[in-house]
Amino acid sequence: MKAVSIAGIALLLLSSIVIAQQEPDAELFVDQHAEFSAEHLKYERWAKGIWDSLDRQTGEIKLDSAGAVLNVPEGFYFLNTKDSETVLVDVWGNMPGQNVLGMLFPAEATPFDADSWAVTVEYEQDGYVSDEDAGDINYDELLQQMKEDTRSESSARMQQGYESFELVGWASKPYYDSIEKKLYWAKELNFGGAETNTLNYNIRVLGRRGVLLLNFIAGMDQVSVIDANIDTVLAIAEFDQGARYSDFDPSVDQVAAYGLGALVAGKVASKAGILAAAILFIKKFWFVIAAAIAGLVKLVSARKRD
Repeated sequence: MKAVSIAGIALLLLSSIVIAQQEPDAELFVDQHAEFSAEHLKYERWAKGIWDSLDRQTGEIKLDSAGAVLNVPEGFYFLNTKDSETVLVDVWGNMPGQNVLGMLFPAEATPFDADSWAVTVEYEQDGYVSDEDAGDINYDELLQQMKEDTRSESSARMQQGYESFELVGWASKPYYDSIEKKLYWAKELNFGGAETNTLNYNIRVLGRRGVLLLNFIAGMDQVSVIDANIDTVLAIAEFDQGARYSDFDPSVDQVAAYGLGALVAGKVASKAGILAAAILFIKKFWFVIAAAIAGLVKLVSARKRD
């Protein structure tokens, strides 16, 4: 697991600090080493327990509530609602109660990898979303409104003990494919003032009775990886015959009270809680390392004063 190499780096840093302080206290280093090793072992056991509990699925997966199906190839695996909640909340540190239909991961990745990325799958059955406003949306004005809404959501999160987040801007400006009835856009976000921003690539597939929501969650440095996998992911998800956008019957079907612009702005209840990517894992793990280093510096400095 990649955490092992990170642990090695941490121990080198710890050693460097001792040398830099010009007081190489072997007993002190052994104590700090043992404390860090115990924390690392505890983490590895916890991670392995979660990984072994995940039901990683491939093949045809019915999303009955959405009237859709996922055809998951060998290059990916799917996690159900329960397992997705475990990853989003327990592993990636998001707010509980996300209630997604599931998540898609590339087959070679685990949720614990620093460079992991995933796609959340959701469905909102608010009715048929008209695309008549597709050519009238001013996405620059919409972005400013979204930034204001994000600040309000961030304040609410902080009051619940979660870190702040900021909508930096478009990573990819919204584009609507009027033939495939799919809406694309990507946002760049920052969580807790981190040096590395988070990529949130959104795809909305319009259906007869609602919208299928696919959200890529990754780091900004993974834009090219996401771009290379978008077509594959889109091919995985499709509405059943009779539930497609072209199957809309105005005489019996409900029409949603919003259009495409509201989808981008987040008319559907704010999903800020699931925007955090694997970067949170890095921060969690490095918090342990930073604490060990800070403790070592404090102890060495104290001994130098004695």
